[in-house]
Amino acid sequence: MPAKTSKETIGLSRQQKILKRVLDIVLSVILIPIFMLPIGILFVIAIIDTKRIGFFFQNRVGQYGKEFPIVKIRTFNSVGKISKYSETLRKCKLDELPQLFNILIGQMSFVGPRPEVAEVMCELSITDQMILTIKPGLTGPASLCYFNEEAILKAQQDPIAYNMKVVLPRKIAINKEYLNNYHMINDLKYMYKTTQYVFQHMPWFAAIKSIGKKDSTKKG
Repeated sequence: MPAKTSKETIGLSRQQKILKRVLDIVLSVILIPIFMLPIGILFVIAIIDTKRIGFFFQNRVGQYGKEFPIVKIRTFNSVGKISKYSETLRKCKLDELPQLFNILIGQMSFVGPRPEVAEVMCELSITDQMILTIKPGLTGPASLCYFNEEAILKAQQDPIAYNMKVVLPRKIAINKEYLNNYHMINDLKYMYKTTQYVFQHMPWFAAIKSIGKKDSTKKG
């Protein structure tokens, strides 16, 4: 468990945190009713796919080092295996949709460092703990940089070691830069880019893109 970070630690100003929270509340109140049905459908499919309850809960480290239960659509079955359907769901990040509720109740933000487990966060140095001064995010600059993180780690001989020695330090550096140069406009840009990335990783997007290439080849 990482040491709880003081609320006075350098980071966003009080006004910036208030404005960020207001944006989180407004957007989550708007989006939850829109995504309630899709989340419900994904929940039911997850039950059928994994033969377990459709939601997955796990404690993650949040703001000031306080742990909270993050919620996702379950993608692994009881023996730790994952179906092609669930792989696609994770690739598109749709398993993260229930975290809209984490945002609404104030445990997360739309933009910020992704919440990690305590075993990972306990390795943070004192200077790196500045990333704990804000709420963890559904997305963010580090998340976008490593949007295909699972594929990157899967290609390594030792994924855990590569994550701790290469990926995590890089993500921490990106998140520290995000904090040091914070502006709400950047949050909106990261949310827009995330939406783009999600659509681009949808199976039907690749199919449409492929059809478009064939049509342009024929015309040429």
